[in-house]
Parts: sequence; C-alpha cells; structure tokens
Amino acid sequence: MNSEAEEPTGIGDIEELGPVDYAVVEFPGNRMTGEGFPMLLDLVDRGVIRIFDLVFVRKDLDGSVTAVELKDFAGDVDLSVFEGASSGLLDQSDIDDAGNALEPGNSAGIIVYENTWAAPFARELRRGGAQLVAAGRIPVQALLASLDAMEEPPADG
Repeated sequence: MNSEAEEPTGIGDIEELGPVDYAVVEFPGNRMTGEGFPMLLDLVDRGVIRIFDLVFVRKDLDGSVTAVELKDFAGDVDLSVFEGASSGLLDQSDIDDAGNALEPGNSAGIIVYENTWAAPFARELRRGGAQLVAAGRIPVQALLASLDAMEEPPADG
C-alpha cells in the first residue's frame, strides 16, 4: 500500500474507519463474466463495505503487467459504476505485486475496501486504547481440509 506521506483522498477520519482489506481476484484467460459484481454493488449499497480503490491489471504471456482501463471492458461487463474508485492507496508496487501473483495470460481486479460494518466496533476499541496487532484470512481450501481431517477416524497407533 502507498506509504508516501500524502494522505489518500476520500478516506475520511482515520479514527472512524473500520478495518481496511484488499483482495486480488484473478480472471483466467482475461475472461470476466461480470458474475459477482452485482453482489459487490449490493454490499456497497447496503453499507457493508466502502470501496476505496478498484484497479484491473492484465499479465501478458511475456510476463509484462499493464493496467487495464474500465472502458476497455465495454461490451463485456458494465463497470462504469466503479469509474473513479481511486483513493491513492494503491501504488505501482502494489500493482506489480498483484501482477506477480497472476498466471501469464490472465487478468485481475485489485480492490481495496473498508469493512464499514465493523467501524463502530473498531472505533470503540481504539477509544479504549486497544489496537489490532494481527489479522489474516483463512482460505476456504484450508477450512475444507480442516473439516475433512476432523471427520477422519483416528489412526491406530
């Protein structure tokens, strides 16, 4: 994330923010169907999340990574509602990092969003002097593996 001294635009009072996360979603073969975008809009409309940045990148077969303009998806998916979703949090190194995670010939959406649902909770914790010292995500595959392991009978030993 952008570590320069300039303050990102559109963020607001940092003390009032909920947790801010990012996600990189890969689209194999540069094929974006638009599935999922109505759900993303619904989350925004209901105030569950607030989008700070949404950037699309493409990784060519030679490994080069380029930003893709939303208008370049015209005809495939209507992404015009996301135009201008740029707070300044993402910088070129973030785009490069996302590109490194992609397979050649694929594209990705990079989204930075606030979990507005958690803002009141986070605000009260900060007021009480608490601070978040670790966070993470558990991939669905890891959850499934753990559940499968719990169902297996114990090994005779």
